[in-house]
Amino acid sequence: MLKMNKFFKLCLAVILVLIIIYLGSLVNFIFRPILSFFSIILVPLMLSGFFYYLLRPLVDLLEKRKLNRSLAILLIYVVFAGIFTGFIIGVWPSLRDQIIALVDNAPALFAALGEQLQEWENNGLFKEIFPEDSNPLTQLTDYLNQGFTFLTNYIMNLFSIVSNFAIVLFTFPIMLYYMLKEGGKFGKMIVSFMPNRFKEVGASVLDEINSALKGFIVGRVLVNLALGVLMYFGFLIIGLPYALLLTVVAFFANFIPFIGAILSSIPIVIIGFIQSPGTAIWSLVVILAAQQVQDNLIGPYIFGKQLAIHPITIIILVLVGQDLGGIIGILIVVPVYMIIKIVVTRVYQLFFKEKWEKA
Repeated sequence: MLKMNKFFKLCLAVILVLIIIYLGSLVNFIFRPILSFFSIILVPLMLSGFFYYLLRPLVDLLEKRKLNRSLAILLIYVVFAGIFTGFIIGVWPSLRDQIIALVDNAPALFAALGEQLQEWENNGLFKEIFPEDSNPLTQLTDYLNQGFTFLTNYIMNLFSIVSNFAIVLFTFPIMLYYMLKEGGKFGKMIVSFMPNRFKEVGASVLDEINSALKGFIVGRVLVNLALGVLMYFGFLIIGLPYALLLTVVAFFANFIPFIGAILSSIPIVIIGFIQSPGTAIWSLVVILAAQQVQDNLIGPYIFGKQLAIHPITIIILVLVGQDLGGIIGILIVVPVYMIIKIVVTRVYQLFFKEKWEKA
């Protein structure tokens, strides 16, 4: 009887939640300005959160060295301004030239790719691999067109997200400054609203979330930098065209867990194949070697056991994030999953574990 009463209470709670959601959908004009405001500040907020966890250890270190926290933040801003200026002067011209050259040579590159594939087809290589009634050249062309359409759509989506560049440019540094200066107070404020008997647990959960996010973001940046350096020097050794541009693309694409490495490898191999099949093979060897060094040496050393997420789970998360939020959803889905996992695990240990183990 007691179990039935609990079941009915649970059903009633679910029904009430659904009713609230339905009533909220009827008055969505009330929430539309809130959603519009959130969409405007989403990108600068994400950037601020990313750099907050990336720079907070450095700010804390400088503060321990008896440097005022505000001065420490301003000093880091000056250093980053110098790094950005060095990038504009030293790296951007080469990167810009490669982008312009790639765009200008795109028709010739596609023509060369078609010639390479046609030569393979004339040599009868495709006939030994594919059925006689299929045309692999046409199929591959269709796949490439679909891939470039997919890439174009995502680039357009990205440009639509950061279209209001002025808002991002002026709000991001201000938000980041105050997050670095007073970020620790936010967690204390959350804990202050909790009942007294849960304050210690709440503070522990927030510390665990902060530690997990810091480890994930800092680790991901370091791993991607190491991977980029390895790939760039490997591409230079094999003489791959547009080595710097392709490395930069791979660096940013690898922020997408698991799938980003595959997506960034496709244009690299295609560019190598256009030059020669041997270059394509060697470019693939460089990618695989760099990935092995990352996965077996650099990644475990940097992440340790902080990112204990199964690859299948990551694939599912990326697919769900893409479906719900596009490229923004892909970028934030793993950190959100980590936060939810920590909270759910602690709630289970606090309220349910002892009861269920005794049942």
